[in-house]
Formats: sequence, structure tokens, C-alpha cells
Amino acid sequence: MKQDSTKPATLRPKLDVHRPAVAMAAHNPLAAKLAASAGFDAIWGSGFELSASYAVPDASILSMDIHLEMMRAIGEVQDVPVIADIDTGFGNAVNVAYVTPRYLAAGVAAVVIEDKTFPKDSSLRAGGRQELVPLGEFQGKLAAAKATGTVLVIARTEALIAGLGQDEALRRGEAYAEAGADGVLIHSKQKTPDEILSFCRAWPGRACLWSWCPPATRSCRSRMSQLWAKSASSSAATTPFAPPSRRCRAHSVAYWLRVELPAWKATSPLSRRSLRYRGTGICGS
Repeated sequence: MKQDSTKPATLRPKLDVHRPAVAMAAHNPLAAKLAASAGFDAIWGSGFELSASYAVPDASILSMDIHLEMMRAIGEVQDVPVIADIDTGFGNAVNVAYVTPRYLAAGVAAVVIEDKTFPKDSSLRAGGRQELVPLGEFQGKLAAAKATGTVLVIARTEALIAGLGQDEALRRGEAYAEAGADGVLIHSKQKTPDEILSFCRAWPGRACLWSWCPPATRSCRSRMSQLWAKSASSSAATTPFAPPSRRCRAHSVAYWLRVELPAWKATSPLSRRSLRYRGTGICGS
């Protein structure tokens, strides 16, 4: 299968300790084109938004083919690297080994895989079934994805979502980095960024951190911004791989933020100015 290795190469340089990169979620080519025109660093191929656009729950209902073809279409209309949210990888490590090269061939720069069981339940669903696979099993999924090509592999841990606490989230994050993950995404359903900030301060820094921050949450934007400002101002100038600060130790290359708009907002008549404003609010983070 012919793979497009140029897309991951465009994403890697954006992982820079001196400037956080920001990915805007999209579920169709128009939304992606607007986000790219507004200056975002990457497009987050949102499984949540795509499910919403089909009027189904975010619960592994849509097939891999539907999501894959949408990622391909998004990549065809704009040049910003696409990050594909592939949920749990559509099954076990064998499924991951099958689907990952197909996403790379479709022009995707990175895939994000979460450590919940398949089929998944939405992280934000009240009373949802938030069960995680054994740590070793998920390491196998990551290894399968990394073995298929040059695509960046981001490991998303749902330990905080499942109520297992920060220690378990850190244990899993470190194990995923050891398994070869290019980054670790930490996720929380709390209305304040306290859990995320606490995790960042405790992170040992074996892989770059990714996080999710809802654009409507002003406290999240403000406190993330303060954290990044202190990190950037105290970062070592001698090497790009130095930890930004003791408050957020991301030794590898960057601290990422992911921004997600509700599906209806992503396709409503947004001006470039308003979309850029939303992005800038997070870019300082």
C-alpha cells in the first residue's frame, strides 16, 4: 500500500517547546477549510463531531470506512496536517495494524488511539461505561500502530474519565510513552482545568503532552495560558528538547492543545475573524 510520509513530516516541526500548537476539530471539508484559513496548526478529525453529524451517539457506531473517507476528504481541500481521532482503533491490535496504514495512505499525519474497551462509550456521557483495557494490551495496540509506517501515534488515556485518579493516569501515560507513543493525550470531564494542570505538573516528560480545552471555558483558557507563559519564559535556550519548566515538564518537544467546537457551530456561518478569535484564545495557552 502506497503511504504518504510527507504529512507526518509537516506535523513534527510544529511540536515546539517555544510555542504550543493548536488543533481545531472538524468533521467535514468545509469546517476544515475554515480552520486552516484561520491559521490553526492542525485539523483534529473529530470522531465525536462526525458521529453527531450522522445523528448517532459517539459510541463506535460509525464504520472505519466512513471516518477514513472523511479524513481523506478533509486532507484534500486544505494543506494543514490532519490528526485522525480513531477512538479505540476499531478493535484490538490486529485491527489497529490494519487501519493505521490506510489512514497514512489517506494523507493523515497522526492517529489518536484511546485506552478504553471496544465498543467505546462517550467520555462525557453521564453514567457512561468507562472501562479501560489492560495496560499491556494497549501497549500492544500502540506498537502495532508504530510498526505500520511513519504516522505519528498519540496515546490517549481515559484514566481520569474513568475515575481512576492521577497516579493511574501517570502510570499509563509513562507506559504508553515507553511503548513508542509520540505523545500522550490527557482527558478530563471536569468543568475546570484543575485535573489537567495537576497532571501536567506531575508529568515526567517522556513524550509530549496533548490536552483538550473547550473554547467556551474561559478559566481553562486563562489558566492554561498562565501555565504555558511560565513554561515558555523559563525554558532552556540551549536545546529544543529541554523541559519548559518544573510546572509542565514535556521533555520531548511540545505541549499541545486540542480545541473542539460543537458540530453545529463548526458548520454555521463563521467569519474568519470570529474563528481566529477562538483560536487565539487558546494559542496563548
